[in-house]
Amino acid sequence: MNKIRLFSLCMICFLSMQLKAQSSSVDDHQQTQVQKKKKKKKRFKLSGIDLSHWSVTVPAAREDGKPLSVEPPAILDYGNNEALKPYMYNDSIKGALVFYAYPSEATTANTKYSRSELREQMVPGDNNTNWTFSQGANMKGKLQMDEVTKAADGKYHKVIVMQIHGRLTNEQRDAIGQKDNNAPPMLKIYWQDGKIRVKTKVLKNLNAHGEDLLYTKAWGDDKGFTFEQEVGFKKFTLEVQVTDGRMVVILNNNEYKVYDDIHMRKWGIFENYFKAGNYFQSRDKDGSARVNYYELEVTH
Repeated sequence: MNKIRLFSLCMICFLSMQLKAQSSSVDDHQQTQVQKKKKKKKRFKLSGIDLSHWSVTVPAAREDGKPLSVEPPAILDYGNNEALKPYMYNDSIKGALVFYAYPSEATTANTKYSRSELREQMVPGDNNTNWTFSQGANMKGKLQMDEVTKAADGKYHKVIVMQIHGRLTNEQRDAIGQKDNNAPPMLKIYWQDGKIRVKTKVLKNLNAHGEDLLYTKAWGDDKGFTFEQEVGFKKFTLEVQVTDGRMVVILNNNEYKVYDDIHMRKWGIFENYFKAGNYFQSRDKDGSARVNYYELEVTH
């Protein structure tokens, strides 16, 4: 009888251990499936950037040789636009809107460089409605240099990732006899060798006033400013705050460059618009860059 009882106890223990092992295996399997589902959910993301007030210019050429530009509402369907796909597309793993640029033959007026760059349109499809410093404006983006080639000297090619561009009104254009509405860019923000560098315009003659301010030749480049923090190929945030006679550029919410001087005050004569993306600053044959935008928002 003792042998029978001992055998029965052994069998009970064995079966109990088997049931626990099976239960644990089922739990592990279920947990693995849940983890896989979570991973699958994380694999497909979109940036969520609202493009309803942006047009885009890319290195592709139109039939007349000029660079291809797409305005709202067509830009909202960029994912199905075969002409845009090589230059502006979603990275659904990173959740980024990617801008790719290289030195093509299709360049805009007044430059030798190519771009895959957004242009703000306060009124969708219209470039004639813009803003002044006195009206105020704010742009903030989260972005990342994804990849960029190097020049012969071993340094990375420069890329402009944000701008404030000036624009003449039709009346100003006619007053100075200019053939188009182009005005200088007040602000250029570069990704340069892993750091963020800012360039602005300054008056050559501080006594200039009225229509004299409207000529491109009246404005020169400042010496530039480079933020201390190195962003490299990591994500970073840039914010540009504009008020009457004042401009502030902010990197990662902890470094600030403030422009509050006569140049900013006299710049108030111009209308302006924001630009963001990948303005590739080289004509090197094999050069290129990809810039990822995760967030981009403009307020007025």
